[in-house]
Amino acid sequence: MAGPLTGVKVLDLSRILAGPWATQVLADYGAQVYKIEKPETGDDTRHWGPPYLKDKAGNNTKESAYYLSTNRGKKSISLDITKSKDRDIIIKMVKKADIIVENYKVGGLKEYGLDYQSLLAVNPEIIYCSITGFGQDGPYAKRAGYDAMIQAMGGLMSITGEPDKLPGGGPQKVGVAVADLMTGMYAVSAILAALHHKNQTGEGQHIDLALLDTQVAWLANQGSNYLISNEVPQRLGTAHPNIVPYQSVKVKGGLMFLAVGNDRQFAKCCEILGCPELAINPDYQSNEQRVANRDVLINLLEQRFLTQELDYWLEHLSAVQVPCGPINSIDKVFDNPQVKHRNMLFELDHPLAGKVPQVANPVKFSKTPIEYTCSAPMLGADNDLIKD
Repeated sequence: MAGPLTGVKVLDLSRILAGPWATQVLADYGAQVYKIEKPETGDDTRHWGPPYLKDKAGNNTKESAYYLSTNRGKKSISLDITKSKDRDIIIKMVKKADIIVENYKVGGLKEYGLDYQSLLAVNPEIIYCSITGFGQDGPYAKRAGYDAMIQAMGGLMSITGEPDKLPGGGPQKVGVAVADLMTGMYAVSAILAALHHKNQTGEGQHIDLALLDTQVAWLANQGSNYLISNEVPQRLGTAHPNIVPYQSVKVKGGLMFLAVGNDRQFAKCCEILGCPELAINPDYQSNEQRVANRDVLINLLEQRFLTQELDYWLEHLSAVQVPCGPINSIDKVFDNPQVKHRNMLFELDHPLAGKVPQVANPVKFSKTPIEYTCSAPMLGADNDLIKD
């Protein structure tokens, strides 16, 4: 059964992560994605290693794990936009395309006639998504933007990490490029909304997405906390600013993450810990009071948690529907029985390696299930598709 975006054609003029992540999702959903890459070098992330994929003989393929994680299901066509004959090919492809995704610097494609305004004359229905660090206008528009610096500028690093007073305290970036990934996901939703509008009206449009805008937008409750209280949120390590107890706690021989979301769960947690009196103590009875008295409460709870090992608490708390879990390393994530059951790890055919492991798209469609067609393409592997 075909994917929900079968028949939709996408020209991917992006590289690195935010754009390619968006177009990989579109490919997963069934769209035909043509990845336009610079000849000889291709997408920068092809070389962002080690680790690199090895071929069947154990030799380095020079295809990085990074590149392979974000470009499956696409066709690679190597074209040099600085050459008029290659631009002519792209323009021919634009005539038949529904969507273009690009992440060149602001104005960078205008000199080649590949900007939105120029391509409107070629295809008035085109949906053209531009992804930049700071957007198409404003005082920072001409600046380059990369994920980690956006995490810093957009406030995320200021609320990530341990407080300064603790060992290892200080701002931290998140362990994956979340500003890029979230921008890619916003791009997908925006493109699908624009596609719906086009199907209703026949009108395409330009989508202007900025990494900084995205980072500011998904500060979510932390941004709202500041706007409502006028108090600047601080780093709390693994703790939650609005819910207690909602953080990692020490258990015998290690750590566990406890995620108590309401008063009922807190009462059940206290019962399992053998301290039901805490649930009716005025200092801890409501979440508001638990937030106000978090340090004392966490110390009391940890005294109980330190009496048993992780597996004991996972079994007994889960039995009464108190959310908790281990703090897994990535190898344990992929060995988790629930992750395996949900088929989050699979393999795709690769021309050199035979097989390449992949992390699945988490979306499960009931009528149009995702069909993974091919691994991330070798550079220029599909150039024959553009022969006259």
